Amino acid sequence: QVQLVESGGGLVQAGDSLRLSCAASGLTFSGYAMAWFRQASGKDREFVGFINWSGDWTSYADSVKGRFTISRDNAKNTVYLQMNSLKPEDTAVYYCALGGWRVVPNDYHYWGQGTQVTVSS
Repeated sequence: QVQLVESGGGLVQAGDSLRLSCAASGLTFSGYAMAWFRQASGKDREFVGFINWSGDWTSYADSVKGRFTISRDNAKNTVYLQMNSLKPEDTAVYYCALGGWRVVPNDYHYWGQGTQVTVSS
């Protein structure tokens, strides 16, 4: 059974950095792209970025480009989201999802439980 577990969220101040992790189990992790999404309170879930199976190709939403970096460690079955220069508008629950190449949440079938990131001004 596929399981994705996010961690690393918290309360930070604007301008701070935070690294989220997503640990995967129940699958051959190195065979899949992985994506990150986020959902602010009262808003739709939105695409953040994704990384290919080998980690040498990434794509990001314009809102986070240049500030967020996705990486992965296939030996640890883990994908990371490094978030720098955080802004209050980055406040959301962050989710990892199995797969990639698509920006629509409904195209993904396996999700983690999410981790809350709150950025104070």
